Amino acid sequence: MHHKIILPLFLIVFTLLGGCGYNTLQSTDEQIKAGWAEVLNQYQRRADLVPNLVNVVKGYAAHEKEVLTRVTEARAKVGSIQATPELINDEQAFAKFQAAQGEMSSALSRLLLVAENYPQLKADGLFRDLQAQLEGTENRIAVARNRYIKTVQDYNIVVRQFPSNLTAMLFGYKVKPSFTVENEKEIAKPPTVDFGAPAGAK
Repeated sequence: MHHKIILPLFLIVFTLLGGCGYNTLQSTDEQIKAGWAEVLNQYQRRADLVPNLVNVVKGYAAHEKEVLTRVTEARAKVGSIQATPELINDEQAFAKFQAAQGEMSSALSRLLLVAENYPQLKADGLFRDLQAQLEGTENRIAVARNRYIKTVQDYNIVVRQFPSNLTAMLFGYKVKPSFTVENEKEIAKPPTVDFGAPAGAK
């Protein structure tokens, strides 16, 4: 008799949870984790390019110490942040991570602009290869960020909307921070160098 009562109750609870967004919360949360892993992977690819890029530029423009130092320090700052899966649940930590990556983007853009003034550097095969790798990585970063933003938006809607917000509160699902969207178009533009232009050309 006991089993006959428990089974229908279980089915009712299961049906209610499914209808109140529990399954959607589960699936979108997993999508966020996967998207975040891809964002970190692409940012790490970029960070791995920095030492070689700095060294090859230093070989032709060692006196550009301020620019070289800024890139090196930006990379160190990025590396000092523990980009764990839990970071996406901490708004302040996420903002700190985003700011550090923004500084890295700015420093790299400045470095590549400085390189325009050194024809021999621009002609260096290693530099050209690293620049191409960096451009490709920046494109992948932009794609990964945009996918992550979309996934977080979908998840946050479920967390906020009724009646799924009740399920979210019940199981401890909270709104997650995301990248700000106002500068996404600029971020999507990788730092580029026109190797065909003469030095100093606009």
